[in-house]
Amino acid sequence: MKGSGRHTPQQIADTLRERIRAGVLRVGERLPTQADLAEEFGVERGTVRQALRVLHEDGLLSNVSKGSPPRVAEPGPAREEPQPTMVALAPRLTDAFAAPHVRIDAVCLTAQSLIPALGEPLRLIHDGRLRPERIDVRILLPSRDINLAFPVSVDAGSDEDAVHQRWLAMRNAQGQVLQYNLQALRGTHDIDVHVAFRALPFTPPAKLYLLNGAEALYAYYMVTRRAEPTESGTLEMYDTLGSESLLFSFEKRTGRRDAAFVEQSQKWFDALWETITTDLTLS
Repeated sequence: MKGSGRHTPQQIADTLRERIRAGVLRVGERLPTQADLAEEFGVERGTVRQALRVLHEDGLLSNVSKGSPPRVAEPGPAREEPQPTMVALAPRLTDAFAAPHVRIDAVCLTAQSLIPALGEPLRLIHDGRLRPERIDVRILLPSRDINLAFPVSVDAGSDEDAVHQRWLAMRNAQGQVLQYNLQALRGTHDIDVHVAFRALPFTPPAKLYLLNGAEALYAYYMVTRRAEPTESGTLEMYDTLGSESLLFSFEKRTGRRDAAFVEQSQKWFDALWETITTDLTLS
């Protein structure tokens, strides 16, 4: 039967996965050897190795490629429930800043959530408890020249410019603060820091944060009607409170589907960044 190719790597992985779930293969127990599995399924060892990699990426196997049969892994922690951006983003950024080379990519409406979330990793850097060697931050924010989908005035044509100018002032001020706080690390801690902004030609329907290419944080913007007091009166608008948007986390280490989402999100961001050649002016 060997070499007949009647089973694909995915089919073999699914069969072994079911044995693990049913308790036929228990936590900590070694799998049969690749030779035994190849004989059982009538395939080459290379096909078995591919199947084992699939299960390893799903977090079901440990000690893969160690020279002896892998073991059934301990169950991973349950995925956390999504939390508001203001709650979830800061600890994720703090973990990301523990890397020697920090890479943060973001697509958002403004930098409103990023500024307070960066407070803790910056504090730990100043305290000497974190010491990255390089920080690269790339942020895509909407262009000032487009008609935003939100925020917009409740009454079409009324106060449209005031609503747009309010958003633009927030975008610019927050971006400047973020840029200054990060670039100041060059002088205070001799860290190689690069911060760049580019102008999106559309309103992002969701926010996306990519941390060191290993985690993707994603949240849909929820649009609501609200009133904003100003010196000249009250602006009635449809807007979103980005800090309250529920943030979903996808990590490479938690499974194949999560890993695929992270990788595809990073590829999408990189392609969009290269396509957009207009640098954002924060003024």
